[in-house]
Amino acid sequence: MATAASSGGHQYVSVKLESPRLAALDLAPHLFGSHPIAGSWDPSKAMPMERVADAIWELSCVLPSRHETMDFKLVLKQKADSSQCIVEEGPNRPLGCGSNEVEMTDAVFKLNEKDALECKVWVETEMLSPFDLAASWKAHQENLQPSRVRGTYDVVMDVTESRPKNDFASGLELDLEKYVVPTTPSMGSGVYAANLTENPRSLLNTGMSSNNDTTLGILHNLVKGDASPDHYANTKKDVDGRHAPQQEGHRVVFVDRGVGSPRFARPKNETISTSNIKQDCEGKVGMPAAEGAVAAAAVADQMYGPKEDRKLVIVLVGLPARGKTFTAAKLTRYLRWLGHETKHFNVGKYRRLKHGTNQTADFFRGDNKEGVEARNEVAALAMEDMLSWMEEGGQVGICDATNSTRNRRNMLMKMAEGKCKIIFVETICNDQDVLERNIRLKVQQSPDYAEQTDFEAGVRDFKERLAYYEKVYEPVEEGSYIKMIDMVSGNGGQLQINNISGYLPGRIVFFLVNCHLTPRPILLTRHGESLDNVGGRIGGDSSLSEAGQIYSRKLASFVEKRLKSERTASIWTSTLQRTILTAHPIIGFPKIQWRALDEINAGVCDGMTYDEVKKNKPEDYESRRKDKLRYRYPRGESYLDVIQRLEPVIIELERQRSPVVVIAHQAVLRSLYAYFADKPLEEVPKIEIPLHTIIEIKMGVTGVEEKRYKLMDAVNPTAGI
Repeated sequence: MATAASSGGHQYVSVKLESPRLAALDLAPHLFGSHPIAGSWDPSKAMPMERVADAIWELSCVLPSRHETMDFKLVLKQKADSSQCIVEEGPNRPLGCGSNEVEMTDAVFKLNEKDALECKVWVETEMLSPFDLAASWKAHQENLQPSRVRGTYDVVMDVTESRPKNDFASGLELDLEKYVVPTTPSMGSGVYAANLTENPRSLLNTGMSSNNDTTLGILHNLVKGDASPDHYANTKKDVDGRHAPQQEGHRVVFVDRGVGSPRFARPKNETISTSNIKQDCEGKVGMPAAEGAVAAAAVADQMYGPKEDRKLVIVLVGLPARGKTFTAAKLTRYLRWLGHETKHFNVGKYRRLKHGTNQTADFFRGDNKEGVEARNEVAALAMEDMLSWMEEGGQVGICDATNSTRNRRNMLMKMAEGKCKIIFVETICNDQDVLERNIRLKVQQSPDYAEQTDFEAGVRDFKERLAYYEKVYEPVEEGSYIKMIDMVSGNGGQLQINNISGYLPGRIVFFLVNCHLTPRPILLTRHGESLDNVGGRIGGDSSLSEAGQIYSRKLASFVEKRLKSERTASIWTSTLQRTILTAHPIIGFPKIQWRALDEINAGVCDGMTYDEVKKNKPEDYESRRKDKLRYRYPRGESYLDVIQRLEPVIIELERQRSPVVVIAHQAVLRSLYAYFADKPLEEVPKIEIPLHTIIEIKMGVTGVEEKRYKLMDAVNPTAGI
């Protein structure tokens, strides 16, 4: 079995040097050192650094993780005569292995007896897996475009510690809380996550019991041990549709996750068939045509294969306080945002409704037959509700419970046989600090302890309940499953995958491998007011108005104050100049341009006002008014198209462990905000994203929190695109 280890990757090294004087002196920086690749201390073999901006040079490379410690120095060479070298003063610079850090220092070059040149140097090291390298290159190729703005660069590194006071700094008060504006609670922060799940309609509609006598009988036999779970399938009516054949053996793909990203490794004694992890596309017919946004049903017919595979049930498995509900809530939000009809069914909610909230730890004992029967009964009721909802058109159901025994899981599989595909997601956590935090948070928020006045007594009761579960717990070894092992601790982790295939399960795996609980803020803001905003024109690539320029400076001041202690934060913009110019005054943080963050493509309507669209293209104007979500501009995009191209951005935001400032456009930010706020897709085009306002989203173990800062009014507010 593969295990998480940093030694399996490579070390990415980036050395940047900044000096405004260097170009004028006609000098070119190089790097040489003890390693043969760096010339073995021979200046004539020193590696040249590439000029990436007016005053910045960079050299980056990838080294094996177990390379020897390398010493190096920087050297300047005359462009006309490379034999003339000026080596930096001071001791050698050591470069170890296995670290992830950014170090900023000074480099001093003695030009002559009276003149010395001081430069800023950043050395960044990060452990990367081969998967990281491939993904980073793909992202670079697809998303990073050359800047269209003269004097502004794709990546700007300017981490000067002593920053000059800007003229605009006095325009923004030191107390940022004065700029906070009221928001409508929409993200569920501080609310017990299970309370936000699907309401138990079987219990609410029938009083307090199930109308399915067969289910109750099978549950009773399961507890007594008199019947096999197979009996459940024999007593149910036949359902049309095929089910996947049983696998002869386990085919396992292990995904080790180091700090920051996934690592794929193959177990030594396993043979992995690519047909097991890639979708079989043979026999597929052409994609049906669809006007406007691509019809979801047409896509599903091409992607999901057998009938029951189009209906997917994610069954959570794990001991209490292992993050099952947190994982289920994140998956639900992600899949809904992608357009899949998804609901989250929490069995604990069913239990509390049927049996009350005052159950002691004895209720959860494995030898308490009445308790076991009661808990299996509510699990079956939740599954019945889920399957009924799927028959009405639902696509993905998430069953959130401990499901800690094979008997319970077999019961669920038999109930779903011929109707849908089941994937088990098992959450395992061995970090005692994380467990203690989760336990105390559970007791603090769970309705089970709402009437408990003694907090520590509640903690003791929950730990007793946990001990009873541990005695009967049986890890998942059957069916299709994903095991998340220590993924939330922040110290790396491991994902084990068995018998997972198909389009949607693959998306789920990729999403889970990038999720973590590290708290960090994400700041969303529109660009400063542009000239096209003033003119009420759609799209375009105009520069900022005077008000937009003022906002860009206020934003820089805000970021400097809000992220003062966050040296690893980054600034993301689109490739359009109004976002790049808005970010330009921000110093001290790397800036990255994403083509995926560009405004919705208005096609032939780009550059027009809405009055011009109404006059010249009345049919398009009316179609957009009736269905803004699905309407696609001629030769342009719809909101659904924007959401699809933003998925890599969401995955990268989930993967990030440091703050990110996203400076983008109204349609793009509406779509991103809808993900974090779990808004229905129909509401996306109506979400208010005002100009000159910052939306701070804080992600962490307690959920998603929102705060808005209004730095200034928009002189020419517009309805937007």
